[in-house]
Amino acid sequence: MKTRFKPKFNVKKGDLVVVIAGDDKDRTKPRKVLEVLPQEARILVEGVNIITKHTKPTAQNTKGGIVKQEGPIAISNVMLWDAKAGAPTKVSRKRENGKLVRIAKKSGEVIK
Repeated sequence: MKTRFKPKFNVKKGDLVVVIAGDDKDRTKPRKVLEVLPQEARILVEGVNIITKHTKPTAQNTKGGIVKQEGPIAISNVMLWDAKAGAPTKVSRKRENGKLVRIAKKSGEVIK
């Protein structure tokens, strides 16, 4: 995704999201966002898309071996979790005191 402008997404690191598409789909279990990769429009979510990575022994890791870690998924496959409503929600943005804040459409609460 090469663009001149930085893409804007409604999900930030540390948010709770639910996976709405793919192999790990579960609309009732909120999970934590570990990292957002805006240039690739992908996201790392805790416990989703687990991949096995084969590592060689190095100075830091003398054993090497097989490591299980999260792989990135498309950002369109997740929705923000609304804790008050207890369900996934869409997001709107409004200016409050000169700052742009995210607001959950289901409950109307400000997302921290």
